[in-house]
Amino acid sequence: MSAPAVVFGLYFALVFALGWVSLRRTRSEGDYWIAGGSLGWLVGGATLAATHTSAGTFIGTIGIMHGSGWSFGWLVLSIPLAYWFMAAVLAPRFTRVRELTLPAFLERRYGTRRIRALGAVIILVATVVYVQAQIVAGGLVAGAVFGIPEEVGMVAFTVVLLVYTTIGGMLAVAYTDLLQLVVMAAGVALALPVAIGHVGGLDALFAAVQGVNPGTFEWGAFPASALFTMGIAFMLGSASSPAQLVRLYAMRDMRTIRRGVLFAVLLITAINLMVFMLALVSPVLFPALPTGDLAMPMLARTLLPPVLAAIMLAALTSAMMSTVDSLLLVAGSALSHDIYGSLRPSGSQRTALWLGRLGIVVVGIAPVLLLLSGVGRGELVQFIVLLFTALMASSFFVPVVAGVFWARAAEPAAVAAMLGGLGATFAWKLWGSEVVDPVLPGFLTSLVLMVTVSLAMAPPPGDPLAPYRPAGPRGAAGTTDRPPYSGA
Repeated sequence: MSAPAVVFGLYFALVFALGWVSLRRTRSEGDYWIAGGSLGWLVGGATLAATHTSAGTFIGTIGIMHGSGWSFGWLVLSIPLAYWFMAAVLAPRFTRVRELTLPAFLERRYGTRRIRALGAVIILVATVVYVQAQIVAGGLVAGAVFGIPEEVGMVAFTVVLLVYTTIGGMLAVAYTDLLQLVVMAAGVALALPVAIGHVGGLDALFAAVQGVNPGTFEWGAFPASALFTMGIAFMLGSASSPAQLVRLYAMRDMRTIRRGVLFAVLLITAINLMVFMLALVSPVLFPALPTGDLAMPMLARTLLPPVLAAIMLAALTSAMMSTVDSLLLVAGSALSHDIYGSLRPSGSQRTALWLGRLGIVVVGIAPVLLLLSGVGRGELVQFIVLLFTALMASSFFVPVVAGVFWARAAEPAAVAAMLGGLGATFAWKLWGSEVVDPVLPGFLTSLVLMVTVSLAMAPPPGDPLAPYRPAGPRGAAGTTDRPPYSGA
């Protein structure tokens, strides 16, 4: 049996085992969707980092840098800003009332099921867009490992994901994310010195890459406006992604959240910097690839020894799986807890859980069917990821932040902000200039609608911010535990 087959066999066996153990520990909707709010900083931080580190990192980033140089890499600076905002500014208020989903927060804050259902639908649509990018990358890796057609690889990759995510819920996702993060870090850390040594060391690498692409270390590959607005997309999208925000509910308290977020930022930054170095090697060895997204699989398959290549390809698979499982979980909760829960508030938890599992399967299969029919094929993975982050930022950032900081924020204004931001993002993607990322018009439209519509209306009754204010000086410092999840 080949080294890749052995490594992947062991890896998938561990993933399925974690899924089965998690199933045995799942007793309620709270367990399934937010791990009962019981995650510590290590597992909580690992699942944050693993969810963020996707095919966009390992395949998309290298794919762009392969042809365009390092200017794209500055976007990594937006990541610590996003997570600082999430932990220091948003979480102390956002997590004062523990929910199961982001749409459930929207309903509690703004008072109607309409906004909850709208949030769930946006999540379902955006998840299909994002999962497509990861499945494309999964097909590329499967082809590199097993020599099978890309389409077969996409289907196989999706089946593996659906099995363990569906049976185990958030507990399975969190613990497999920890495993996957270890595999990611080990893969890139082991591959980097081998890759640099293969081209003769750092000095030889920098000289060679300048010879292949003299503009590697210049800023001309992208307009400054495009780079700046892409950075905004990553920052706002990371801080408002439902898959990331729900992990704040899954961790025990604010102290845990802050430690977990710091752990995640350190890991994300370290992995990104190592990936950037690998991105220098790829154009030196493979200057004429048909698409830059093939650079990382080619590096692993042709440059590394068999066992190390298998670990590196397992790291790529981990990056994809750790993101897709989180998004599938969010999509399943949107269908069962938010849409079904709004239509049948008295429905049983058992029915809701099975409907959620069905939703995970449906949302997982839909991107594969679209890709096999030709929809979404041919675009670089990272640009699909950027579209998803823009959709999250333009739909959710303003309603969430205004919801916990501005008492005048009203439900009609939040609905207008979500729909207007979403529409402006799609419109700019289809007809706007490429020198500005769609996130900017989407975010500005959302912000303007939230402010103008709220000010045009009477203030909401009572004190809508009361549930979200930290409780006294200790709560403001983030040391007071939140109330445990009650199942409400």
